[in-house]
Amino acid sequence: MATGYSKSPLELLNSSHQSKVLKAAIFSRFVLLILSILWRTLLAPYDTSAPLNPTCLHSPSPPLPSPLLPSLGSAIEKGVVWDSVYFVRIAQCGYEYEQFYAFLPLLPACMFVFSQTVFAPLVPLIGYRAVLALSGYVVCNVAFIFTAIYFYRLSVIILKDPTLALQASVLFCFNPASIFYSSIYSESLYALFSVGGCYYLVSRANNIAVLWLALSGFARSNGVLNAGYFGFQAMHQAYDAFYLKKRAFLAFWILISGALRCICIFVPFITFQAYGYYNMCLGRSSDEMRPWCKARIPLLYNYIQSHYWGVGFLRYFKSKQLPNFLLASPMLSLAVCSIIYYVKSRPEIVRSLGFQASVEEKSSMAVIFSSQKPQRSNDTQFSEKYSSRKQGITFENKWLVNYE
Repeated sequence: MATGYSKSPLELLNSSHQSKVLKAAIFSRFVLLILSILWRTLLAPYDTSAPLNPTCLHSPSPPLPSPLLPSLGSAIEKGVVWDSVYFVRIAQCGYEYEQFYAFLPLLPACMFVFSQTVFAPLVPLIGYRAVLALSGYVVCNVAFIFTAIYFYRLSVIILKDPTLALQASVLFCFNPASIFYSSIYSESLYALFSVGGCYYLVSRANNIAVLWLALSGFARSNGVLNAGYFGFQAMHQAYDAFYLKKRAFLAFWILISGALRCICIFVPFITFQAYGYYNMCLGRSSDEMRPWCKARIPLLYNYIQSHYWGVGFLRYFKSKQLPNFLLASPMLSLAVCSIIYYVKSRPEIVRSLGFQASVEEKSSMAVIFSSQKPQRSNDTQFSEKYSSRKQGITFENKWLVNYE
């Protein structure tokens, strides 16, 4: 019978496991880099927009001298295809055209800052556009590496099993969509601030979590959905305060606090829409205004997605997209099977959205997120209670913290 303090899931983080995750993330980036170079050498690119680089419209810069290593600069710029063209162009010239506002500013801003500071000495060697592209590659790949670390830390808290968290993190590093995290796309920054924000949220660092989740909204438009985490947390805490603790005022204050945090996460996206309205609509006559400027709610992003790319609710579900659905079918099948397995294993939690969690689970979560370490007279009982995955505290109950 041993007596002493027992470890909470926040203390289960294994330094050797984190080192393995770091190595796996770096190794996966090098593998993707080598494969990308190999396939671009062997196959002609489908998208041929990489060499397009017209002069900026608003503030044309004076012509720069030819780079000393043009072949190296050209090799870097060959990877600027698809959406990468937009991000590099925005970093170079700003938001020149209406359709550019479909790409949020966090990644182009990071690329611009790095090109003006860390990588500025490389401009005479490879050219400014190649430096912008190189900055984008570095930002996205470094962001992915940090995302993998946060993914491991978050998995430890949720799964209560460092070994299982390590396996999940390694799989994340080699996921089928991993190429998008190494290209000049916004996925890496979005994943970093979303996963990192969730980690700080379950670690009870709510202010940091709000900041990180808000920054995810500067990377991608779906960052606004991250407000749902705080909304869900507020509902559970208010339910706990009102029905279990019989404290109506506390429940009301929790809901107000949760609503304010959700608003903070919406602010970046709304601010960017206001910026687009200011540039594209104000100071123009009614005939010059674009249709979305005259809408009751002038939301630029939805108009651009619909007008230029045909993106909208259920618009993707067409017969011509069947090959893409077949390509994604393995991962879709895995996701559906995982959902079915969870529903079957925890039907009472699914039906009640976690509001009917057992008293034991609620008290366990209060212990986990308490600032004081609980003392137990039997380490074996603690291990059985907190480490067993059969009796472990699952993701849906992490919101039920002791608010007092």
